[in-house]
Amino acid sequence: MKERAYAKINLCLDIAGVREDGYHELKMIMVPLNFYDVLEMVPASETTLTVNRSYLPVNEKNTIITAVKVMQEMYGFTQGFACSLSKHIPTRAGLAGGSADAAAAIRMIDRMMHLNMSREEMIAAAKKVGSDVPFCVFNQPSYVEGTGDILYPFEVNTPMEILLVKPRRGVSTKEAFALADSREVVHPDCQAMRTALINNDYEGVCASLGNSLEAASLELVSDIRNIKENLKGRGFDGVLMSGSGSTVFGLTRNRDLVESTMKELRARRYFVRHTNIL
Repeated sequence: MKERAYAKINLCLDIAGVREDGYHELKMIMVPLNFYDVLEMVPASETTLTVNRSYLPVNEKNTIITAVKVMQEMYGFTQGFACSLSKHIPTRAGLAGGSADAAAAIRMIDRMMHLNMSREEMIAAAKKVGSDVPFCVFNQPSYVEGTGDILYPFEVNTPMEILLVKPRRGVSTKEAFALADSREVVHPDCQAMRTALINNDYEGVCASLGNSLEAASLELVSDIRNIKENLKGRGFDGVLMSGSGSTVFGLTRNRDLVESTMKELRARRYFVRHTNIL
C-alpha cells in the first residue's frame, strides 16, 4: 500500500503563550501543499524502514517507526510493517516532512488493520508522535490551536502560486522556540488570514502573513533573510518563513515570475519548488 505524505506551510503562526506544561500555546493557519513524500507499507513479521536518503535515520528516531509503535500500543497488536520511504520534502525546513510521513503511516495502519479510527482517535494517536502530525493526518486547510491538536478545517477559495526556497542550513525547532521565548515576538492575526482565504481576498492574504518564530530563526540562519529580500525584490506579493524554518515561501499570481526566480535560485544551490495549496 502506498500513501502520499503532503508537506505544509504556515501562512500565519502566532505564539499565544507558554502553557503550564511547558508547551507553547499556538494559533496557526496551516495549508497542505501539492508536494509530498511517498510511503509504502506492507505487513511483515517485524517493522523495518528503508529510505532513499542516506542521512535519515531508519530506527526509533524516525517518525514513521514512532507512529507504528504508537499504533501498536494504542490498539494492542504486534503486527509489524515493512516500510519504504521516497523522501522529497527537505528536513529541518518548516514543511512538516517528518510529521507528514508519520501521518501517512497512521492512515495506512488504520486501513490495513481495519481499525476504523474516529477523527478523535486519529488526533490522539498523532499527538503522541508530534505537534504537526494531527494536521498532517487530514491534509485540510485549517485554523489550528493548542499545541497543534485543535483543528478547525475550512475551504480555501483564493488561488495563488507558491514558491518554496530553502537554504542549505536548516533550523532546529527547539532552538527557534527557545530564542523566541527570550524575545518580544509579533502576533499576527490568524483569523484575518482565515477570512481572506475563504473570501478570495488575495491582497488580504498577503497583508495577513506573519510568523512569531521568524525573527528568532533569522538569527540562527542568516540566509533566510537573504532569500526573503530576494523574493521581495523580484516582486512576490507576500513572503514569509514557514514554521520554524528555514524554508521561505513567496506568493504570487504570476507564473512567469515563479519560473524565472526558480532558475536563478537553483543556481545558488538552494532547494526550490513551485507548488500550490492542495
